[in-house]
Amino acid sequence: MHILVVDDEEMIREVIKEYCLAEGFLPTLVDNGKTALEMLQRHNYDLMILDIMMPNMDGYTLLKELPKENKVPTIVLSARSEEYDKLQGFDLGIDDYLTKPFSPKELIARIKAINNRVANNLPNIYKLEELEVNFSAHIIKICNRIVNVTPKEFEILTYLIKNKGIAISREQLLAKVWGYDYFGDDRTVDTHIKMLRNNLGSYRKHIITVRGVGYKFVENEEE
Repeated sequence: MHILVVDDEEMIREVIKEYCLAEGFLPTLVDNGKTALEMLQRHNYDLMILDIMMPNMDGYTLLKELPKENKVPTIVLSARSEEYDKLQGFDLGIDDYLTKPFSPKELIARIKAINNRVANNLPNIYKLEELEVNFSAHIIKICNRIVNVTPKEFEILTYLIKNKGIAISREQLLAKVWGYDYFGDDRTVDTHIKMLRNNLGSYRKHIITVRGVGYKFVENEEE
């Protein structure tokens, strides 16, 4: 992967460079948004790691100025942790948002996740009418309003959507969401499904109970 690293802090650039090289990635380091925009217009990159607060041109201005044909999968790396800043980034089309201070290992894991999604042509955002699920941001919106769910509820919904139309057993959900070493029973899944349905309001109808098996996510009730 050829990665463009855009951050005005030299130490952060060097840390990212070290970890990228260890994974076999090729990083290009830039210290401001204006230069990054010029680089993106001249070269093709597989991914960009982007700071927000920078001299000459901030990260969000860079994203706004970047032509559609030059769009690149982007991870924002910023000290700004307010919900507004994150939502603004996702509205501008970023793929992930990581706040400083950060774990370089977590950053690498997120880079790999995005690369895997792009390689398999998986969408980052799922939409069904007024329901919107952003997989990398872990955000659910209904009618453009954020729906608060627990991490486990989000993982369940994500797994069901990515396997939509397929009946998923309670055992599969336990293994996927809680892990193979979890010793709980099926009622744990049922309880979380109930809470998830309550949080989804009218969209609860898309999570169907499959008698004797488990659950499945359907886009049409006839499925």
